[in-house]
Amino acid sequence: MKKDEIIEELVSRFPELGTAAGDIQKAYETLSDCFAAGGKLLCAGNGGSCADAGHIVGELMKGFELPRPLTEEQALSLTRAHARGRAVAAHLQRSLPALALTAGGSFGTAFANDVESGAEYVFAQQVFALGRKGDVFLGISTSGNSANVLNAAVVAKAVGMTTIGLTGRSGGELAGLSDICIKVPADGSRTVQEYHLPVYHTLCIMLESRFFGGEG
Repeated sequence: MKKDEIIEELVSRFPELGTAAGDIQKAYETLSDCFAAGGKLLCAGNGGSCADAGHIVGELMKGFELPRPLTEEQALSLTRAHARGRAVAAHLQRSLPALALTAGGSFGTAFANDVESGAEYVFAQQVFALGRKGDVFLGISTSGNSANVLNAAVVAKAVGMTTIGLTGRSGGELAGLSDICIKVPADGSRTVQEYHLPVYHTLCIMLESRFFGGEG
């Protein structure tokens, strides 16, 4: 399925998301350019948005709707590396590099405990350590005002990353810090999160089609 058709399919199921279709397209193009250039995606959010960040990474780091077998060159390299390489190659899948900044329990709790107001800067510290120019930061906040997400967006801007915000209707402060802000047409956290899922699934399907399905 072509990327335009994927967005059309999303809007046909969720007509209210038609208002966000243009920004979804821009987010796709930004992520596509990032991955094509060898960059990576860093995701962060709190609570349900924390779960969403991990969900997004899961769809990008392995096959989602399409098979992603290794290339012959990749498989051969593993086979030559060690006797176990052939079996390893048979079980690996091609990936789009993405990392949820919410996954490091040991680091996150240590930083929050050891640094004054550390919980507000735990994502910022990770973006500072891991982010590089050309990478993308995806900040997920139903209100658009989560302090730790906003602080990470500031660091991303300083590093030279592109920031994509995924928020509710208002966009909050995150809208102003984002290069692209996908605002879903809802206000309460529960409803906003219900719209976030089809949005990021759509992005993941589009990216998988681009890199692993022959979609240019």
